[in-house]
Amino acid sequence: MGTDEVDETDFAAEQGIIKPWFVDEGPSHKVYLPLYYIDRHEVTHSKYAEFIRAKKRNPPSYWENGVYAKGSDPFPVVMVRWQEAQDYCNWKRGRLPTEAEWEKAARGADGRHYPWGMAFDIRKANVGGATKDLTPVGAYVFGQSPYGVFDMIGNVWEWTADWYRPYPGSKYQSKEYGKQVKVIRGNSWSSIGHFPPEIESELVKHHSTATFRLYAPPDSAINDVGFRCVQPG
Repeated sequence: MGTDEVDETDFAAEQGIIKPWFVDEGPSHKVYLPLYYIDRHEVTHSKYAEFIRAKKRNPPSYWENGVYAKGSDPFPVVMVRWQEAQDYCNWKRGRLPTEAEWEKAARGADGRHYPWGMAFDIRKANVGGATKDLTPVGAYVFGQSPYGVFDMIGNVWEWTADWYRPYPGSKYQSKEYGKQVKVIRGNSWSSIGHFPPEIESELVKHHSTATFRLYAPPDSAINDVGFRCVQPG
């Protein structure tokens, strides 16, 4: 899990990015996980609607009159807070994946950088603002992970169970570490920001690695953050 890579050229710093690349993604370390099952797809509108009806919960704020847009059944649900996502998974007799479970499902056990292999290919994931919106789950067939899991990279960032904390042996210090923010993984459809095309492509490439870590407050509802669930084996 993780990586020992370093940003030897200080590329991120030159672009005004405050957090140096890779510093919270290492050191790489072995993690042994018991058997578990993970959803092949991100939780969709139609699946989440079942939960809303069954548990009489409030729907996401962007659903007009409590109903998601017609024809968007197979699209991932977003703007779901961390506890709401956890509650859905519990209802399904599961839970949110830990970072370790998420990363293994995304990259396999052979150390690959992306679910599909070692080389970045923007055609294999909905990232970087190319589509300008969500796509149906499972649309990127050639972006599957070694375990046949879809959209581990792209479409939506995904909640994990874990608080944002340093890995064992890390020397990096962050004021965000602790029980403040939850880790999200997997990049999303959103554009990266206002950068020249050649710079933006490098940023998208880095944010799309299976080891990249981002975080968000658990009580936030974000338009490019969704989730999937795991169950014990």
